[in-house]
Amino acid sequence: MSAHRTTPVSSDKMPPGIPYIISNEAAERFSFYGMKGILFVFLVNYMAVLGGKDYTAAEATVVTSLFTGAVYLTPIIGAIIADTFFGKYKTIIRLSIVYCLGHLCLAFMGISGPPQYWLLAGLILISAGAGGIKPCVSAHVGDQFGTRNQHLLTRIFNIFYFSINLGAVLSNLAIPIILAKFGPHWAFGIPGILMAIATICFWLGRTKFVHVPAHGSRFIDELKSPEGI
Repeated sequence: MSAHRTTPVSSDKMPPGIPYIISNEAAERFSFYGMKGILFVFLVNYMAVLGGKDYTAAEATVVTSLFTGAVYLTPIIGAIIADTFFGKYKTIIRLSIVYCLGHLCLAFMGISGPPQYWLLAGLILISAGAGGIKPCVSAHVGDQFGTRNQHLLTRIFNIFYFSINLGAVLSNLAIPIILAKFGPHWAFGIPGILMAIATICFWLGRTKFVHVPAHGSRFIDELKSPEGI
């Protein structure tokens, strides 16, 4: 028997887990857009500072494009993992840890070993974490609502997407300044700290959330059905 609720409480009020999701999303988007916003400039101007070799503009474009493509490809994998094996909450929390490790790799570039290896590891881990949780978080918001409070969905998704845009705007304003004034360790480290905060916020809400179980093999059967195709 699950230790958590698997269906929403019959209530016309806002679900208790929503503040934890909103705070998580704002911090996570700050961390993602902060590192993504400086990635190209870092590759062209700062790799040599850390003991590597600066990328040409063309090379930096390839790296940032591949990274962005990976972030938008991995949501397919994240959705399958959540619906088949772990459920949304466990998928989000586990991939958030992967996400944090990716930021840690970027923050420690140049501390030991060739920085390009740290860069590659960081971008792979962040693309897996950021992309993997992308399809799960908004669906997890919807899971918290029942028939009596579903009229609040429009309001909460307005707040949800406002938090995304707020985190993105603040990071795009702040992180380039931090990169110029304090260097890449701080510029990548601060988004990592924000991602750690996002993960903690989400974990703190674990007892408040509705945890919809994974469908297991039933999801694969539905996926292969004529309706699923």
